[in-house]
Amino acid sequence: MNSMKSETTSVRHMVAMPYPGRSHINSMMNLCKLLVSRTDDKLILITFVVTEEWLLFIGSEPKPDNIRFASISNIIPSELGRAADINGLFEAVLTKMEAPFEQLLDRIEPPVTLIMSDSILFWAVGVGNRRNIPVASFWPMSATMFSRFQHWDLLVQNGQYLVDLLVTHMYCGDSVTLFLGCLKHNISYSVQSTSSNLEPLMLLRAKFSFPVYTIGPLIPCFKLGDNPSLSAQMDEIAAGLSSSGVRFLWVARGETSRLEKACGEMGLLVPWCDQLRVLSHACVGGFWTHCGWNSVQEGIFAGVPLLNFPLGMDQITNSKLIVEDWKIGWRIKKEVVRVENFLVSRDTIREDVVKFMDMESSEGKQMRRRVKELQEKCQHEITKDGSSEINIKSFIRDISLQHSAH
Repeated sequence: MNSMKSETTSVRHMVAMPYPGRSHINSMMNLCKLLVSRTDDKLILITFVVTEEWLLFIGSEPKPDNIRFASISNIIPSELGRAADINGLFEAVLTKMEAPFEQLLDRIEPPVTLIMSDSILFWAVGVGNRRNIPVASFWPMSATMFSRFQHWDLLVQNGQYLVDLLVTHMYCGDSVTLFLGCLKHNISYSVQSTSSNLEPLMLLRAKFSFPVYTIGPLIPCFKLGDNPSLSAQMDEIAAGLSSSGVRFLWVARGETSRLEKACGEMGLLVPWCDQLRVLSHACVGGFWTHCGWNSVQEGIFAGVPLLNFPLGMDQITNSKLIVEDWKIGWRIKKEVVRVENFLVSRDTIREDVVKFMDMESSEGKQMRRRVKELQEKCQHEITKDGSSEINIKSFIRDISLQHSAH
């Protein structure tokens, strides 16, 4: 990377280091764009760090002038770098990213005054401590999931999950212990991608001596102004939707040509869409989602009820919030099971979709009323009097004061 020399030493220079996954990168970038858009001066510079592979994917995407990209070497071969080997990726993130990241800090100018790190990259706290650089820990999932990590020792006994924390073994106990240790003793700030209307954080804030900021919904609202080819489940979904009589738009990256015929005349298949814009359209009556946290927030922001099909990771926790806590959606997969051992039939899908899209049923009306109420609360969060705006201004003020003192 070419070094950028600064003409002034007063620049607040943040290095943002997301976990190398699409949803984590999107969340971190949305946060960075919010930060630079809420400052009154141009004396804030953000260096957004990704692997060389991810830089090829996102390097040409539009961004403010005071956000620049920097890259570190690919940590594992590109064929394993994404969904093909999620456990291998996670292991590499824990063991191979720290050294090239720290080497990058030696090369970039002006001097770094704050590290904004994905909370999963707990080694960034050690890097910051060694260099006397404050670290802000960014959690891109739900605060409920964060809280479950806090009580890891109560959730796992003898290597067995007591609750549906994760349907995967990628988060090993030692890693979680290190992660919690970093949170309790070393970081300067915690930024949570959530809304106080979705998840009250009073108890969580009371656990820590450092400030906790809720900045959400952290989705690109400012723009408004697993190899699926081998999965029989995709075919069942296509057949179930087609026979439901409900019109649908399906974003099926890389699968549009194969599934187009199976979906019939009721479905429109596309390889990509601007999800938030689509969800915000008045014609959309429901959102089928795997329940990634970004998608959950976008669905709520758009006021659309959610038909859940969680596969694992934090998606199952998010689905529980949607169905049981907020009551703004239903789950197609009635039981929490490993996806490779379970196939939801096309008949089940058809029946659930027809029931979900019945606008006249009492249950459906109540669900849509609740999601509209939650939509109003979440949209208020990003107004000038909302808690998200208050928190982001507070965060900017605090890191500015720390920079001045330093």
